[in-house]
Amino acid sequence: MNEVIEIQALQDHNIWLRFKDGEEKTVNLRPFLDKGFTEELLDNSKFEKVFIEPGGGIVWENGYDFCPNFLKELKSEPNELV
Repeated sequence: MNEVIEIQALQDHNIWLRFKDGEEKTVNLRPFLDKGFTEELLDNSKFEKVFIEPGGGIVWENGYDFCPNFLKELKSEPNELV
């Protein structure tokens, strides 16, 4: 099973991820943040509060989460740590 072990919120709603298997990637989550309770995460101060949940996915304080398997399949953005 895939598991996120390290994350960093970047500019423009990108997140850098390191998985348990050593893979690193940057993904753009902006396309998933425009409806309902996800809209509040367009505020960078709220978006930056992302953390890793016990199952290895990522989650925000409002409960919005992404499964590590889904994150593993997302297309990578240029890998630039900011």
